[in-house]
Amino acid sequence: MVSKELDYDIVVVGGGPAGSSAAFAAAKNGVKVALLEKEECISQSVRTSGVTWIKDVKKFGIPPDCYNEIKNYSFCSPNNQVSVRDSKPRAVVLDVRKTYQWLAEQAAKEGADIFVKTNVTDVIRNNQGKISGVKTSSKENCVFNSKIVIDASGFQSVVAKSLGVVTQWERFGAGAEYEAYAEHVDSDTWWLMVGQQYSPAGYAWIFPVSKNIIRIGVGVGKPESSIDPTERLKELMEKKPGPIKNLGKITPIEFHYGLIPNDGLSRKTVYDNLILVGDSAGQANPLVLEGIRYAIMFGRVAGEVSANAIKSGDTSEKSLKKYEENWKKAIKAKINSASKIQDRWIGLSDEEWDKEIEIIGKLTPDEFIDFIKADFGLTNMVKLAAHHPKLAVRHLFNIVKGSKSKDGI
Repeated sequence: MVSKELDYDIVVVGGGPAGSSAAFAAAKNGVKVALLEKEECISQSVRTSGVTWIKDVKKFGIPPDCYNEIKNYSFCSPNNQVSVRDSKPRAVVLDVRKTYQWLAEQAAKEGADIFVKTNVTDVIRNNQGKISGVKTSSKENCVFNSKIVIDASGFQSVVAKSLGVVTQWERFGAGAEYEAYAEHVDSDTWWLMVGQQYSPAGYAWIFPVSKNIIRIGVGVGKPESSIDPTERLKELMEKKPGPIKNLGKITPIEFHYGLIPNDGLSRKTVYDNLILVGDSAGQANPLVLEGIRYAIMFGRVAGEVSANAIKSGDTSEKSLKKYEENWKKAIKAKINSASKIQDRWIGLSDEEWDKEIEIIGKLTPDEFIDFIKADFGLTNMVKLAAHHPKLAVRHLFNIVKGSKSKDGI
């Protein structure tokens, strides 16, 4: 039984970085916004390791106390290890909970109403069969009527699934990690560990959060591997191969588990009265499966486009298409190229990984960051292929060139 009915211009489902950013931009543009989060508070559960790039966090205005700066990037394969060292930080490890709550605070400051412990159970359709709001369960079962719904519910894509416009992701990454105290932490340096003992279809990581706190985790590609990342993580913490042994005693503080789509940009992301953003839209870099910067960036675009559509009186798919055109122009070719490289990486043997990271270790910091971010500008790739005439890099250049030609870019 419905006990309350609320009317909004825009309802945003999901209080993660995409949802909070969409709510922030929409409210800032003068429309009435509700942000719905199913957990007891914003970012009650952490599902991501929080790696992103310092250029982006500064552009978004995220405060320095929300992240730890990284300037050295170390890789370990079964029989090799290399480091790319820089004089200045270019990556960061976010305090995920603090960052997400800051993003939600920015939305609230602009006038968005935030509802926690509010779980979406179904969608509402108007007389034309178009989405016109959502039903929720909380202390009071509510109906939120709206002119536009933004599905930022993450991997589960709650709204889009309820409408029947999407099905479950076929390929995805499953990640398990501990935030933990460690005796010996190099707070300037991350580690990515590859090969069969770490993950047969993915990688393991050590990301420093501070001078004595790390995140240590394992990501496994599905359905490529049946390995349980949680069990593999426990094994690694017991056996301490490679750089893990240098951490000394590891004391877990908090466990994190998450799923991130890895089907590429395969979904349509706009419909009449509906936008998908963030993990709901599959907006993630497939090389390291990081998507926070895309969630914030395109969340803001989704909010602004939605607000303008409300004010124009046209919330049709055609009116909202500007959002999809924006993100496709920004990242489609890059993600398609990165997906091809990731497909190649998944099939590497331990011996091939030993050779692969040798090549990575020869990159300059600028080249490395462009590569790992999947920032495949064709000019950058021409330079990379010229400077590093190894077979693998030549192959990478041809992949990128071919992908861009296919996409008409």
